[in-house]
Amino acid sequence: MSATDRRSVKAGVSVSVLMENAGAAVARFCLRRFAGSGTVVVVCGKGNNGGDGLVAARYLAEGGRNVRVLLLGAANELKGEAMKAFAAAVITAMGLHAVEAEKASATELHGRLEVREVWDEAQLRTGLLGATLVVDAVVGTGFKPPLRGLAVKVREMLAKMSAPVVAVDLPSGWDADAVTQTAEDAFRADAVVTFVAPKLAHVFGHLTGKSFGPVVVAGIGAPPGAVMSETGLHWAGAAKRVAEAARDAKSNKGTFGHVLIVGGALGKAGAPSMASLAAMRAGAGLVTAAVPREVLTTVAAVAPELMLMPLATEGSGGLSLDVLQEDMLGRLLKGISVVGIGPGLGQEGSTAEFVRGFVQEVDLPMVIDADALNAFAGRVGDLAKAAKGKTVVLTPHPGEMARLVGMTVKEVEADRVGLARRFATEHGATLVLKGWRTLVAHPDGSVAVNTTGNAAMAKGGSGDILTGIVAAMLAQYARTGKAEDVARAVEAAVFLHGLAGDFATLVQDEHTVLATDTVQHLRDAFRARVMDEDGLTWVAGTAAK
Repeated sequence: MSATDRRSVKAGVSVSVLMENAGAAVARFCLRRFAGSGTVVVVCGKGNNGGDGLVAARYLAEGGRNVRVLLLGAANELKGEAMKAFAAAVITAMGLHAVEAEKASATELHGRLEVREVWDEAQLRTGLLGATLVVDAVVGTGFKPPLRGLAVKVREMLAKMSAPVVAVDLPSGWDADAVTQTAEDAFRADAVVTFVAPKLAHVFGHLTGKSFGPVVVAGIGAPPGAVMSETGLHWAGAAKRVAEAARDAKSNKGTFGHVLIVGGALGKAGAPSMASLAAMRAGAGLVTAAVPREVLTTVAAVAPELMLMPLATEGSGGLSLDVLQEDMLGRLLKGISVVGIGPGLGQEGSTAEFVRGFVQEVDLPMVIDADALNAFAGRVGDLAKAAKGKTVVLTPHPGEMARLVGMTVKEVEADRVGLARRFATEHGATLVLKGWRTLVAHPDGSVAVNTTGNAAMAKGGSGDILTGIVAAMLAQYARTGKAEDVARAVEAAVFLHGLAGDFATLVQDEHTVLATDTVQHLRDAFRARVMDEDGLTWVAGTAAK
């Protein structure tokens, strides 16, 4: 970000403009998300993060809120743009007070702004009294833990307060380059407003008290060319825009593809049912479920719109290899755009052999999940051969990934990004490695990090639903087969799935949400916009309270 700032200045955008825009963005977010009365306390450090907070305090007061600034330390120690921001805040405070003294009704137009220097714990405690909202502007990007001095006392006091906390850039105490889920030393936060682009901590960290608390990015005037990254990582949510454009009015069901879900076994009819339902809800024009005859009636009950194809089984309960005969396979795949294979297949009899043969013979774009992945455990070379020259998307959870590559789950979790990147590049497949911050790794070595989803989705069926959504998005948005289209479709699918889970949890409880509830909330996920009317990009959380 320091390099981005330097490039921005070289392009003609001053640091003072960047700071002014950053503070204004924080204020807009607070006024919208935490509207109401009461005192806003803005706690500022002596660096540029504190400068952002001082600017935000001015705008909050001008927006009608009563604001108290607590500067941790002496004002005469401020430098550069932070000093200018402090001077502007003091001048604004004096002006607001003067107007109020002359005309009482001025309080209808402006709040009050008070600026205090805080030197010790007693002053800090007094300054935080009565806060209905706290803005944390102590330290941000560039800070290296641990916290020291009064900042530690602020952290301790905020932990005991009920007032919501909005972090400027990062919750104070987080290292912006951290890829850990938690940071014990950091301030608590209920929302985070950062600037220009998300940093590693914003996409990997659990920054807010709620797993879907708001983390938003505000554009503050940095030219697009000023932002560069050497990590090979990007944010999956940016791809969601592919689904935000209105459909062509001349569309028909064929426009949006035909998804085939291959799965199911005795006792596991729910998995292909959920995958099929998700594919329909995610916008596929047509969906067919190919399932064993024994569960055909059960799967048919999921929706009248679902088409069905019976699959023959052998005495052992596994799928019959006869299905792979050219004439039978031709009938099964006629008119199909994308295949999703694996939900509820089981591992009985010849099923694993069937899966390997199917993946080898079928040239259509394919999503491989669950027991279809297990069919390649210890045989990833066969999978690489099958994936050559076609679109293959794998969606393992850590346990399935461990079986696939012959590692332990602990080893998989120890280097998720590195493992996902190596696997995708070496095997020519797109890998969706599920878990906290699901990763989407592509054959070109790029990796997208997903920031939606929550603990309520740790339920049976969630993976089946993701399979259906990925297949539907490929059918609609990757018909060209171009790598960039496949990448956007898969990333958008993963983001939408998690966002639907976040919406479901907002209206229920994380204990009660079922996998199928996320399907019902796909409508909310599709309607939500990555960038809201205030120009804020929602990396995590929902605009709905």
